Amino acid sequence: MKPSASLFAALALLLSPRALQAQDTAAASDFTSTTIALGCVVSDIEAAVKFYTEAIGFTEVPGFSVDADFATAAGLTDNKPLDIRVLVLGEGKTATQLKLMQTTGEHKKSDNTHIDTELGFSYLTIMVKSTDAALARLAKAGVKPVAKGPVAIPRNDALALTIVRDPDGNLVELVGPKAVAKE
Repeated sequence: MKPSASLFAALALLLSPRALQAQDTAAASDFTSTTIALGCVVSDIEAAVKFYTEAIGFTEVPGFSVDADFATAAGLTDNKPLDIRVLVLGEGKTATQLKLMQTTGEHKKSDNTHIDTELGFSYLTIMVKSTDAALARLAKAGVKPVAKGPVAIPRNDALALTIVRDPDGNLVELVGPKAVAKE
């Protein structure tokens, strides 16, 4: 998979001092939190939790349930209850949250051949301290990188990009210091 120029531009922006300044500005905005919690419907909740905790490194925290009446009234489901498993990166109120849920019935699977195959949210980007440690965790969980990953990021060759797929085929990018070459 050949990364797009827009991906590199987004990564450069994310890692720039201007992005950090924008975070400070957002804190003084109309939002009570600048952390985004992402919800994801999965086909096999246990497999998804195992992937995101063991292969990626999230930690599971107490989840919650939503009854069918509320879920319907809010427009979340068509009269189905939700049991949500919550995974976090970090601690406290600013920790990234990934909310996983599984529902009954037929589900249309997204085409995640590449990040630009379909409109909508296409992938997660997770910043790691060590590409080596991330690769070891992935290998232990039986997860292999997509394409040639990890690959050095142009304009910042100290960082590498590794893309993997979760059990439903969703793309997860891991960005961190390049793996040390083994001699």
